[in-house]
Amino acid sequence: KKFAYQIAKAFGMRVIGWSPHVTPERAEQAGVEFCPSKELLFENSDIVSVHMVLSDATSGMIDAADLSRMKPTAFIINTSRGPLIDENALVDVLQRHKIAGAGLDVFDVEPLPLDHPLRTLDNVTLTPHTGYVSDLTYEVRLLTFVHIVRL
Repeated sequence: KKFAYQIAKAFGMRVIGWSPHVTPERAEQAGVEFCPSKELLFENSDIVSVHMVLSDATSGMIDAADLSRMKPTAFIINTSRGPLIDENALVDVLQRHKIAGAGLDVFDVEPLPLDHPLRTLDNVTLTPHTGYVSDLTYEVRLLTFVHIVRL
């Protein structure tokens, strides 16, 4: 299984990581450079890719202040859970072109309402949250099913 940071490194990208629970040792074990604060992560990243579980503690963890720290050329990608990012703040920075864009497959309300402002922006790529769905996954599931049937 390839992790996003391994793919980024294959393209020669410098990968930094921050989490409320990450230590320099854990970052090193994961193969990423430790970033000591969320503020520095947002200030220094060209691409912020969100990989976090949703809980009471993480809901809204990326807010307007974080988004305002991003470079005007930066992108944010969220394929984890919509409520991790303050969606209204994200729409605001995207509408004002304060960041270059966003890639999203998760939203506060799913499916994303037809009249949602994210659907009108030219600097956002929206896709359905398919999670594990791929040809390989279906093949593995089919083989697992066939294997179970043969037992």
